[in-house]
Amino acid sequence: MTDGAAPKRGWSRPTAAASPPPAAMLEADPPAPVEDMVERPGPADAHSATFWFEMRRAFIWVGVVGAAALVVLLIEPILFILGSVVIAVMLDGGTRLLRHVLPIPRAARLAIVTLSVALFVGWTVYLTGTEVAEQAVQLPTLIESQVARISAFAQSHGIDLGIAELRQAGEQLLGSVGRVTAILSSAAGILSSLVMMMVLAIFLASEPHIYSRGLAWFVPLSQREATHMLFDKMGWTLRRLMAGRLVGMMATGFLTGFLLMIAGVPMAALLGVLSFILAFLPNIGAIISGALLMLVGFSVDTQHGLFAIGIYFAVQTVESYLITPTVARRAVDMPPALVLGAQILFGALFGILGLALADPILAMLKVFLEERAKRRTDEKAA
Repeated sequence: MTDGAAPKRGWSRPTAAASPPPAAMLEADPPAPVEDMVERPGPADAHSATFWFEMRRAFIWVGVVGAAALVVLLIEPILFILGSVVIAVMLDGGTRLLRHVLPIPRAARLAIVTLSVALFVGWTVYLTGTEVAEQAVQLPTLIESQVARISAFAQSHGIDLGIAELRQAGEQLLGSVGRVTAILSSAAGILSSLVMMMVLAIFLASEPHIYSRGLAWFVPLSQREATHMLFDKMGWTLRRLMAGRLVGMMATGFLTGFLLMIAGVPMAALLGVLSFILAFLPNIGAIISGALLMLVGFSVDTQHGLFAIGIYFAVQTVESYLITPTVARRAVDMPPALVLGAQILFGALFGILGLALADPILAMLKVFLEERAKRRTDEKAA
């Protein structure tokens, strides 16, 4: 090809106009976004660091969604394990207290505490079993008749209380998670569930440090000391919370039954036992207990109904202003509205078992968030 020959079709020599622009022009215009200049790698670009970064993000999102689905599917054993942890904390607290009186090995002290609890429950059932069983048969009929009287009285004055709707809402609350409440639907189910939880709690309380070290093994080495401190703080908080709850339950049940018996209100023993059990649920348990007292009291006459109201407020005053602030509220400072909201949420999601465990779960979550915020503040200050 000569100098004057035309170039071949489809090909042209770069000219000065196609050369890169000078630096002044590059500085005058803003640079284009990186996405416009560099294409994202595809599946074939497995060697790219960007590809593996995107894959890690995808795996994280898939893991989060899978973990949430797994929690929903396994909510029944998770709640039973949490219930066993709460019982184990109570046994551990009793074992630690017994150390100040009996300087014997931990296994022996745990055996003494467990046997004492079993004997107390057996003695209570034997002492009040016949009377409570007879009263338990009469209580549903009495409550239904009283509710029907109240509803008829309200309707005669043009007020519709919506008793059927309230009953349906209560059934939905207690049976929101069928798999959780189905096992608790019979006496045999309740007994077998309590036995399983008690056995697991004994194993957890016998050697708690082994299980805490096992959980800390899943975190990096640099965070294990902080994790052990977090577990110790959670255990201390739960021990104080459960100690206050247990003292409050015993005081509420004993005072309620004793005062109702003195006032001549029927079913005093049963109402005392129910008040003891319902006192485990702060706020909601007190409301249910008060409603039962008033219904039974007014089933006799107005005077006994007023006695029941007075006994309820007297017992709640002692429990709320004397026992709870002294034992539990100083260790776990949780606002009552927050506790009530958590109970409503957990009850709607997980049924009666979630309602019972809402307070301990909220306490552990509060300790976790506080310790995390404190650690981050210390890291920034350092």
